[in-house]
Amino acid sequence: MPPAKPLRVASVNVNGVRAAFRRGMGGWLAGREVDILAMQEVRASTEDLQGLLGEEWDILHDPATAKGRAGVAIASRNRAHIHRVELGAPEFDSAGRWLEADYEVDGRVVTVVSAYVHSGEADSPKQVEKYRFLDAMEARLPELAAHSELALVVGDLNVGHRTLDIRNWRGNVKRAGFLPDERAYFDRFVGTEADEGYNRGAGLGWVDVGRRFSGEVDGPYSWWSWRGKAFDNDTGWRIDYHLATMRLADAAVVHSIDRAETYDTRWSDHAPVVVDYAI
Repeated sequence: MPPAKPLRVASVNVNGVRAAFRRGMGGWLAGREVDILAMQEVRASTEDLQGLLGEEWDILHDPATAKGRAGVAIASRNRAHIHRVELGAPEFDSAGRWLEADYEVDGRVVTVVSAYVHSGEADSPKQVEKYRFLDAMEARLPELAAHSELALVVGDLNVGHRTLDIRNWRGNVKRAGFLPDERAYFDRFVGTEADEGYNRGAGLGWVDVGRRFSGEVDGPYSWWSWRGKAFDNDTGWRIDYHLATMRLADAAVVHSIDRAETYDTRWSDHAPVVVDYAI
């Protein structure tokens, strides 16, 4: 990665990368000067990804076990020198939801993870699987921080941590994505509002970069339902994250959510979260 400018990392749930490119993702990417692009819910082959992005991108891809579902990828301008897809116990199948890669940036190792947490469904086997994944993620975070002080977990984590992260949070306290037990994981990742060190080293020491930049405001949201007037009314959820180690979070200089200007110019139901890191 070129050291002359900050490292630009973008993350987006593409909701099917082939459909996203048909709707205009290529135009967004061409003008964004992204160095590392993490994608979730790819739902395509590695060959599809390479054909859509072009040969100038080096692509790592962990497809879902079930064809046509999930799938995570990381595309970069420079080749990763190692990548890993294991998460949790050997028998645990992350099912195309967790992909780690190490990059050398100006002589330092930067670790980037593209993660796609299950959506879940309260009081169902789907929710049990979601908790199992979050358990494995919680166990892996300290190992990542020990591996590199410049580590970053990005993606659709499918949990709104705080009431600021969901427009209509009161109506969602019993729904997957805002259940107390789900939110408690993020309390452990970055701390709670009551902690003196919330988002500054509390919990496991990770930082929610989006919340650090946005402050104590509603949103800004990163996902809106395709249905009804959710997008037009900004009735959204902030469930797409950059979770960074303290050292990397302190290097963040710009954060943005690339919300489409209008409903009909959206190419996914999620908006990209883009952060520049001056490493």
